[in-house]
Amino acid sequence: MNLLFAVAGEFPTYFVAVYVVGFLAAVTIGSIAWYNSKRPAGWENMERPDIVPKVNSKDNSGE
Repeated sequence: MNLLFAVAGEFPTYFVAVYVVGFLAAVTIGSIAWYNSKRPAGWENMERPDIVPKVNSKDNSGE
């Protein structure tokens, strides 16, 4: 247990901040991409949440 605290004490805080911000960005961008993709089975008639922006592409420009 002391080894864990010794290694964690030397780990820079900004490294953790970069990983946390990167993870949040990846989840946000992934969620937007998923909502703008074709709907999975069972989700065809579901409405898009208001917080997700509409992204137009060649495939869904006629919708």
